[in-house]
Amino acid sequence: QVPPSSTLLDVKHKFHKACPQWYPSRVGLQLERNGAYLKDSINIQSLAVSSIITLYFTDLGQQVRWTTFFLTEYTGPLLIYLLFYIRLSTIYDQVESTKNFRHPVVHLACFCHCLHYIRHLLETLFVHKFSGGHTPLKNMIKGCAFYWGFTSWIAYYINHPRYTPPSFGHRQVSFAALTFLMCEAGNHFINVALAHQNHSGLKACFPSPTYNPFTWLFLVVSCPNYTYEVGSWISFTVMTQTLPVGIFAFLMVIQMSLWAQKKHKLYLKRFYPEVRRKAAMIPVIF
Repeated sequence: QVPPSSTLLDVKHKFHKACPQWYPSRVGLQLERNGAYLKDSINIQSLAVSSIITLYFTDLGQQVRWTTFFLTEYTGPLLIYLLFYIRLSTIYDQVESTKNFRHPVVHLACFCHCLHYIRHLLETLFVHKFSGGHTPLKNMIKGCAFYWGFTSWIAYYINHPRYTPPSFGHRQVSFAALTFLMCEAGNHFINVALAHQNHSGLKACFPSPTYNPFTWLFLVVSCPNYTYEVGSWISFTVMTQTLPVGIFAFLMVIQMSLWAQKKHKLYLKRFYPEVRRKAAMIPVIF
């Protein structure tokens, strides 16, 4: 028994009182079996065609907040890389570590890697707004396994006493490092633009470029944040010339292209005239 003005979140709270083992964020409600999950903000009156409405319940599993998800996922690579950078005796042979000279690119790679994940952490805390609220715990476990595992593999090779510097030396490292920093800056400015567009209170419209040159990528692609993210990892691969980084960059290109295509389809439905001539992530290719 609920008033017609109640939201689905109110229904979930009443359900939680009756069944304490299922807290609101763990409850998925649908109008039909295997249908789409309804948003918490939906009004009961807008769904019901009579005084009785049937909702189907799904246990979504143990949930964690999106903020917790990203903070955990990004803090791991930051700390793991630093453990390899200081060359712990349990990881590398100490005789080799003290004997072999560290090429400057090793220090630069550590700086760039830390910068990348510190940016992600700060944006999670101060830029991004998460409308969904929660995600299944299993997703966080999979994400951490992917990022933490690859970081260990990448850091082991780059910080190894026998690491071989890039083939074309200083020129290759400098060009790649500059590209990396530009992609990091571009990613940040795009995320700020998206956050402002989503929460400005104005009529919904596709983000438009501003006076900031890093936002001009909106003219040709609908998901420039993914473009910059891929650019960061490709340039990091060129800078370090390491196989594990190349494999990670390749997987990131695949994952980012899938996310970009999915988001591009949503943009086409909402902002068709503005988006129809744009690519999803990379012009011509994606």
